[in-house]
Amino acid sequence: MSNKQHILVVDDDPDLVDSVSMKLEANNYRTTKAYDGIDAWEKIKQEKPDLVLLDVMMPKKDGYTLCAELKRDPQYKDIAVVLLTAVADNVQTSNYTHHEGKTTPADDYIAKPIDLDRLMEVVKENLMR
Repeated sequence: MSNKQHILVVDDDPDLVDSVSMKLEANNYRTTKAYDGIDAWEKIKQEKPDLVLLDVMMPKKDGYTLCAELKRDPQYKDIAVVLLTAVADNVQTSNYTHHEGKTTPADDYIAKPIDLDRLMEVVKENLMR
């Protein structure tokens, strides 16, 4: 088992998962990948990560739902969760908004398109808490 901090990267866009994972691995983190909320929940139960980078809008189970489930579960509530989303505040036809992202039990939030350098700052900040 590695002593590297473990980050689960969850997004339904495989290219984003790969690019974020490569950046994290280049910065000495160990990563696991998931492509929907159900897959992510299974991977969390298999090997509890230190942090979850979690897309909001995904098939099967959205990021808000998974985040709420994690934070309610005594076994997993201490896992840092950073929500990722491309939905803008001014999109009126979606029930996913930046405001809702800020009011979930997530530890932090970053908007897409993701600035990988900013993402690394957010990851480091949340792993030090």
